[in-house]
Amino acid sequence: MMNFIQLKLKKHSAAKISFLVVTALTIYAVVVEWSNSQATNAKSALSYIVQGEGAARAVKSTGAQLTHDLKLINGVAANLTAQQVAQLESQSLKVSPNSTLESTGWAVGQRISYTPASASRMTRASELHDARIFGDGVTMVVLDSGVKSMSGIRQDAYGRHRVYGTYNAINNTVSNNDDEESGHGTHVASVALNSERDLDGGFYGIAPNARLISVKAFDAYGKSSYADVIRGIEWSIYFRERYNIRIMNLSFSAPVRSYYWDDPINQAVMKAWQAGIVVVTSAGNSGATAGNIGVPGNVPYVITVGAVTDNYTPSDYSDDRLATFSSSGPTYERFVKPDVVAPGGHLMGLMESKMQLATEHPEFHDGGKYFTMSGTSQAAAVVSGVAALMLSVNPGLTPDDVKCRLMAAAKPARNEDGSWAYTPFQQGAGQVDAVAAINSTATGCANVGLDIGKDLDGSEHYAGTTMITNAGEYYIRNHEQLTWSGDYSAKGVTWYDTSPWYDTSPWYDISMWNDTSPWYDTSPWYDTSPWTDTSPWTDTSPWTDTSPWTDTSPWTDTHVDINVWVDQE
Repeated sequence: MMNFIQLKLKKHSAAKISFLVVTALTIYAVVVEWSNSQATNAKSALSYIVQGEGAARAVKSTGAQLTHDLKLINGVAANLTAQQVAQLESQSLKVSPNSTLESTGWAVGQRISYTPASASRMTRASELHDARIFGDGVTMVVLDSGVKSMSGIRQDAYGRHRVYGTYNAINNTVSNNDDEESGHGTHVASVALNSERDLDGGFYGIAPNARLISVKAFDAYGKSSYADVIRGIEWSIYFRERYNIRIMNLSFSAPVRSYYWDDPINQAVMKAWQAGIVVVTSAGNSGATAGNIGVPGNVPYVITVGAVTDNYTPSDYSDDRLATFSSSGPTYERFVKPDVVAPGGHLMGLMESKMQLATEHPEFHDGGKYFTMSGTSQAAAVVSGVAALMLSVNPGLTPDDVKCRLMAAAKPARNEDGSWAYTPFQQGAGQVDAVAAINSTATGCANVGLDIGKDLDGSEHYAGTTMITNAGEYYIRNHEQLTWSGDYSAKGVTWYDTSPWYDTSPWYDISMWNDTSPWYDTSPWYDTSPWTDTSPWTDTSPWTDTSPWTDTSPWTDTHVDINVWVDQE
């Protein structure tokens, strides 16, 4: 609480009053000068994340004040001047700007009087609903702009209260209040678990009985910082057993500024996966250009989701297609991403008309409580819902098991001749199939050969199997028939039941460069690739002259935005 000092003048002689006035003016001048100096220093100080042994003690020794205690990544956040940064770096501490973040982005849908629950039908989750599989007993964290506890979110399919509350990672507080002004988090949560039905009786949400915890890390305008997101992830890991947190939905995508293992958010995400939480994240809305998967979608372990659309014909599956805004792989470290795709086009979700998005675009609100949006944010929420259904049926599944079965059961888009309509760099293993995923018995088919413990302690890092031909076409080692020039066609295709990746998945093979086809000029890896032999990296300091990010100061003046609009599909 603030301390207020009240001064009261008593009766004094004229001389004493004159002396007091002069003294007061002198003190005022000194205070003003000090305040101006402090304001100047405050302006010159920026927020940074400091990592390493004794980071908190070292930061305090510079006179800076801590803003976040980030034990999860062995670090802290603080406002530092350039001189303080130099002082900390001289102590071999890792100092990186606390970059601002914004969510993945969305497209606005057209206003229509009735939108069916197409996502439930496209993923076949509606068939599981008919079998009374609703996601009971599973808690999902939606780390976003907050969640408004509207009727379809507040209560499950049986009318039971199912929202634990909100952890505000910005203020570091816990409450039962609806701390949401943007609308993005509410929409994402409703796509995953809305218990309300459409006119045909289908649930809008994929897992209508899953429990929910809202972790607020983004403000009304969809902005956040690395430190706030990391604090939200750390809180979720800490309370995972108390609330049975099994799934974390991260519908945002930041620009890649380092190797995947060196990014602080990615480190926190990997810790969550290691702790047993299924992390589902959006691929991003940067379009079909190759290599634009963002953070944390570039983490090889997690489930990264691209988007498909029903092409405004919900009852006709033959013209469904990949959304043109959906980001494509490979990642910089040559991993195939996204892992799967899911419905993300013009989905109807809950949102109050007074929320920021609805006030900016009232024409897309139905006049009641529904708003139509598109994006890989929504697609990620669909997959989070499917994961909840899987875990409710088989609680013993590990995150690797969930990813394995989702990919093994996915349906790739094919042309009439049976060839792949989109490459794995665009559609991953294909569109999720909730029924096939729950019935799958596949094990050991995800993240094979990767050791997340070694990845986190820096003793070993990994690369995928993506290669490139002399003609500049991407392909996967041992699957040379599936090449991609980076072009995109928006034609409708059919999503078949069988995936060619099962049992011969190219991401099983994580060995280093041993192919005769190098990366050529069409790739940013040319002449700077650290993969020069057949062993994993053992250098824990990737920020060297061979790093493609070094010369461009990647940790400054960059951010991710949830308010990035994409064309509606």
